[in-house]
Amino acid sequence: MEKTLQAEARNIILILVGIFLAGMGIKGFLLSSHFIDGGVTGISMLVSGVFGFPLPILLVLLNLPFVVVGYYQLGLRFGIKSGLGILGLSLCLAFIDFPDVTSDKLLTAIFGGLFIGAGIGLAIRGGAVLDGTEIAALLVSRRVYILNVGDVILLLNVIIFGAAALSLGIEPALYSILTYAAATKALDFLLHGFEEYTAITIVSPHYKEIREVITQRLLRGVTVFKGGGGLGGHGVSEEDREILYCVVTRLEIGVVKAAIKEVDRAAFITTHSLNDVDGGLLKRTLLH
Repeated sequence: MEKTLQAEARNIILILVGIFLAGMGIKGFLLSSHFIDGGVTGISMLVSGVFGFPLPILLVLLNLPFVVVGYYQLGLRFGIKSGLGILGLSLCLAFIDFPDVTSDKLLTAIFGGLFIGAGIGLAIRGGAVLDGTEIAALLVSRRVYILNVGDVILLLNVIIFGAAALSLGIEPALYSILTYAAATKALDFLLHGFEEYTAITIVSPHYKEIREVITQRLLRGVTVFKGGGGLGGHGVSEEDREILYCVVTRLEIGVVKAAIKEVDRAAFITTHSLNDVDGGLLKRTLLH
């Protein structure tokens, strides 16, 4: 019970800090230069800039349908946290006076995006969202099977920045795209960090020696799969073989590959990035 309360307190702090950072990015950087972000936040800023509607009210109204969808798709806790997070961002923009940090357009676009991305990333780590775009993309991708979540977000932002070019002008739209790119990078960093875990698959007849090198010398966990032979350089092979699978950070890929090649220079190695990893031997000191 105590650990649960501590975890919830930590999540609330992350969401509050995220709200403040996102508010700083929007009000302290973007609004004075008439730049926008992507997603539902960008739509709200665009409508507010063109028609003069209050941005805090638009943020709540335009995100509300997606919060409801999040409640039904992802649960009550997520819906409540996201609703309160978006409401908090709206109140932050309405009542906190952020300083207008710089008039330089390039700095405004970059640092405004970094603040917004960092804020959204911290809120996601706390179990909430400050923008309904991801929820909308998830819903559309489940209905339209030829599109995934990334495709939907990209298509939505193309429409948003196209509308911004027509309404605000080409230059503000281009700076807004730069803002969105900076926000995306900051968001990725907050969610995945420097580590960006990568899976390595190794096929070699010397799998025992390679497994020993990885586990004993490099201190990383290895899973051994049983596999069958396929079409190789000498025709079809029917013999069974062992396949090694391990997870490392991207900074460690070169070290692991070099160790594998010491044992078997002909080993077949593939790598692919992972979105999320938990447990196992992942938190040890980086290899060197």
